[in-house]
This record gives sequence, structure tokens and C-alpha cells, in this order.
Amino acid sequence: SYVIMDDKITIMDTVDQRATEEWIANVKNVLKDKTPAYLVVSHMEPDHAANIQKIAEMYPEMKIIGNAKTFSMMPQFFDFDLSNRSVVVKEGEEISLGAHTLQFFMAPMVHWPEVMVTYEKSEKILFSADGFGKFGALSVEADWACEARRYYFNIVGKYGGAAFVLIYLAFLLILGLPIMVMEFSVGRASKVSAALSFDRLEPKGTKWHWYKYGAMAGNYLLMMFYTTIAGWMVQYFIKMMTGEFEGKDTAAVAGVFSDMLAKPGTMTFFMIIVVVGCFAICGMGLQNGVEKITKVMMLLLLALMLILAVRSVTLDGASEGLHFYLAPDFHKVVEYGLFDTIFAAMGQAFFTLSLGIGAIAIFGSYIDKSHSLTGEAVLVTLLDTFVALIAGLIIFPSCFAYGVDPGEGPSLIFITLPNVFNSMAGGRIWGALFFLFMIFAAASTVIAVFENILSFAIDLTGCSRKKAVIVNIVVVAVLSMPCVLGFNVWSGFMPFGKGSGILDLEDFLVSNNLLPLGSLIYLLFCTSRYGWGWKNFLKEADTGEGLKFPKWAKFYVSYILPVIVLIIFALGIKDKFF
Repeated sequence: SYVIMDDKITIMDTVDQRATEEWIANVKNVLKDKTPAYLVVSHMEPDHAANIQKIAEMYPEMKIIGNAKTFSMMPQFFDFDLSNRSVVVKEGEEISLGAHTLQFFMAPMVHWPEVMVTYEKSEKILFSADGFGKFGALSVEADWACEARRYYFNIVGKYGGAAFVLIYLAFLLILGLPIMVMEFSVGRASKVSAALSFDRLEPKGTKWHWYKYGAMAGNYLLMMFYTTIAGWMVQYFIKMMTGEFEGKDTAAVAGVFSDMLAKPGTMTFFMIIVVVGCFAICGMGLQNGVEKITKVMMLLLLALMLILAVRSVTLDGASEGLHFYLAPDFHKVVEYGLFDTIFAAMGQAFFTLSLGIGAIAIFGSYIDKSHSLTGEAVLVTLLDTFVALIAGLIIFPSCFAYGVDPGEGPSLIFITLPNVFNSMAGGRIWGALFFLFMIFAAASTVIAVFENILSFAIDLTGCSRKKAVIVNIVVVAVLSMPCVLGFNVWSGFMPFGKGSGILDLEDFLVSNNLLPLGSLIYLLFCTSRYGWGWKNFLKEADTGEGLKFPKWAKFYVSYILPVIVLIIFALGIKDKFF
């Protein structure tokens, strides 16, 4: 925060709530008995803007300078009268203070949609909001350049919106699709899960079947945290339906999420509901349970997504979000670093399909011989891509329309979007519909992986489906407890340093280890003469009507794609530890 002493004294931003007393004392010391003419609000994030109301009440004659989005967001944070005090500035507009002149430039998504920077023309000073800085800014002895670059990459509009989407779609085609066809082929040829598929297809005397333990571990590890997250979806659906978020400001909405994480008993209850409910569906059998119910859920899921997307893109102010999401900005790609963007896109394309742990192979074992597997893989990839793109149409336009930072990860779903729905007419209903859609999406994944887990038990022990369901309800519920407790009772366990937890460890073991290494095993098994081999794979993949696997791709999937997968694995380890 700065003060410009001139004919019209101007305060540039406020500070975080933790520094309120010191900041107020400094302001009074500088101003003495003078009254500021303006407060410039560059960014509404609380670490910049927590004291807007306090300073406005101290100086009731002071006007507040911001852009249209600034003032649309302000009521979400504060409750004071802005009438006759708001000075709305536009791109390039200037305000003279006397000897100094301020010029304003919009900088949306650096790193919230309302951000603007202010240039003081006489002394040539840029007040840059979040444009420049570093993680750990108070660590003055630490290297500045490295942390400043990391801050810029991670906070300031990284990847370039649609440019990243286009690169991601390209890698989905050339990276994810071939591996999916191979998993499908191994599953259909063996007619069993990954627990026995390698045993049935491997050349005599080889050890490919050792990977069964990696595949089984991957499925259980994935459910050890995914069931907890699915339980959060159920809780938030109920919270939306009962109107728990109504009347809450941004901090209070964030507090709801924190309070939920602090209650292991409640989280355990909803996690068990997910485990029992999804295993019960699997227990009804493949056709009467998994296929029938999943088909209904997916149809409802798509219908809900389309309804929410239409609502999102028709909101006032949604056009900026659409532009950010759909208009490629390759300059951002170059700024971020072409290699880093390509690596991020490769990783996203790779992990979105959950390849490498036999989750795809089990459904390959259910596909009859009348359909070619490349055609089936293309359909699955297209559906996955469609769902992801429509989800973007729901999130970005609505966040921009209400001036809310989209964020990422849990904060996006459980903090950002409830704030959006709070600002939206009929938000309680739209929010409930959104979390119902998230429940269907999460449940479809849980059911698919549970089916694989049951197949492991049935294939290895010959037990009945009913017995496999009963045993695994207990096993998965118990294995899910570390994730639940990692947010409260065991929150002191931080495997990757401050801010990390048990969920991060479990996710790392699956996403950064078992998925890429498992995919590499499927690739080598289907292309190497020491495994199942190219001819056997191609014969199985091309059996039936539909799109055939291209023969010319043999060199690519045998020699180039394995190297790409290894690079993804190595860079994932590097990013985590180095």
C-alpha cells in the first residue's frame, strides 16, 4: 500500500487484515490531519483489499476508484454505502491529482477478473497489483528471480486459455487414445480384469503378471481419496438445497469448507454413504446394476451440464469468460514457456482418462467382438472431452460474470462456485443442480473403479459377487480413513511440506507413479516381442466393425510414445521434489 501526497492525496490499495493496526497507524502518521481524496482499488483479493471498509469509514469524504467489476465484487466482501463515492474508470482513462497523473489499464486474470494496474505518468511508476511479486516475499535473503518466475507462472493467467485447450486436445489424440486402445485390447482378449489378464496373455516364463499388484494398488489408492471427495459433493448438495450459503460473504463461504474438513465424523459418514451406495449398485450385477444405473446417471449428467452451461453463457458479463476460455492466446503460451505448457497439456491428456491401472481394461473385457476397439476408444475420448469442455463453459463465464477468481482444485468447486451461486438469481437451485451433476460425475467414476475392484476379487479367489461386495465395503471404508483424518486429526502429517496432506500423498502415488508407469507397461506389453506383441494386439484391436488402429503407427507407439510417457513420469517427480 502506498500514499501519493499531492493536491488530491491518494491511497493506493489497502493491506491484509493481519496488518490492519500497523497499516492504519502508518496512514495516520503520514496524513496527519489531512483527508485523502481517493482510494485506488487495484485488486479485491483480501490480502490487498481487506481494509477498504475500515479506511472508507475513517474518511467518509474519500472517493473510491475502481473499474466496473471492482464495484460489482465489493458488496460480496463489504457492507457499506458506496453511493456517490464510486469513481468508475475505464481502459486508458486518466485522473489528475495535481503534479501526478494516474492512468488505468485493465489486467483481468492477473489473477482475478477485476484486476487493473495504475501508471503514474510523471514519475513513471507502475502500481502493478498482482502482476509482479514472489512466493515468500518476506524471505528477503532467498533468491528472488526463481520464486518471482514461479509466482508469475502459477498466478498470472497461465497457459493462455483456449491455446492450452487446443494443445491438450492434440495430446489427448496422440497420447491417450493409443494407450486406451491397448488397455481395451488386453481386457477383451483375456476376458478378465488386470488381476489375471497378463497371466493369460504373456509368453510362457515371463513376468508381466507381476504388474497385477500395481494395477490393484492403483485402483484401491484412487478410491482411498476419491470416495472422500465424492462425500464432499453429497454434503454440498445438501447444503445448497437447505440454503446454508444464503446471506454468507466470501469469507463465510470459505469457512463452511474449512468447518467441514475439521469434522472427521461427518466426513466419515458421507464417505461411507458413497462406498455403500456405489458398491450396492455394483452388487446388482453388471447389466442390472452398473450398466443400467450408470447409463441413467450419464444421461442426467449431460442434461444437467447443458442446462447449467446455457445458464452460464447467458449471464450478463459472461462474454469475457467465454473469450478467455475459447479465444486462444498463444502469447501467454510463449510467456509461460512452450515446453512447460506442452508438458502440462500432456499430463492433463494422460491423467484425465485414468490410464495404466486396468480401469479401462476391465470394460474392454465386456466389449463384444462386433466392434473395433479403436472406434470404442474414440467414442470414450470424445465423451470425456465433451464433458470437460462443457464444464469449462459452466465455470468460466459465470466466474467472470460475477467477478470471482476461478481458481483451481478444491477451492474452485467448494469456495469459488458457491460464491458465484450466492450472487446469482435463483442461485440456491442452480447450485443444487450443479452439485447434483458433480455427484453423478463422481459416482460414475467410483462405480467404474469399484467394478474393477470386485473383478479383482472374483478373478483371484472365485468368490461370489455378493461376498466380494461385502468384504470390499469394509476394506475401502477402512482404507479411506487416512484421507478423512488427514484434514483434522492427522493434519500434522505433511509429506511434501507445509500445506500438503495425506490426500496429496495418495494422489501423487496414483497420478505421478502408477498411471504413467502402468501405461508404459501396457505399451511395452502390446508392442514388444517379449510381451503379447504387436501382431496379437493389432488383431484384437481391429476385430469387429469400425475404425481400425493405423498400422503405420507401430514405430510411434513402440519407440516414441514410451519415451514420452517416461518423460511425463520423470518431470512429475522433478516438479514434486526439485
